[in-house]
Amino acid sequence: MEENIRSYRDLRVWKEAMDLAVECYALTKGFPKEEIFGLTSQIRRAAASVPANIAEGYGRDSAGQYVNFLRTAQGSLKELETHLLLAERIGLLTSNIVEKPLSRSEAVGKMLRGLIRSIQRASSPTAEARLPTAQAVEGRKK
Repeated sequence: MEENIRSYRDLRVWKEAMDLAVECYALTKGFPKEEIFGLTSQIRRAAASVPANIAEGYGRDSAGQYVNFLRTAQGSLKELETHLLLAERIGLLTSNIVEKPLSRSEAVGKMLRGLIRSIQRASSPTAEARLPTAQAVEGRKK
């Protein structure tokens, strides 16, 4: 059964990105006060940027603009991963704590790549001029 996507809030990738952002806010709560304008701010900003760019792209007028925002979200994911790894290296986070958000980030990245491919296929000259359905967007269950 296919569900129609009525809003970016219906996208599983947006929901997962929101969960990742919430997780990153919680992770940084225990950071030292001197990091409030350093890694705390950087991690939170990068994490919040991912679902924000998914939402903003969804609201754009063309598939090309949507894809560009999704690519920006991918860049923010890589930035987030780098900040988390740096926090681990300097001892603010342990490797077992960093593992979960890095794994979730990887999953969101895969969903973003799938969504980009789906939009590009749907907007090709031979495709129907419509946004993909939830099943196409979210990929096949494995």
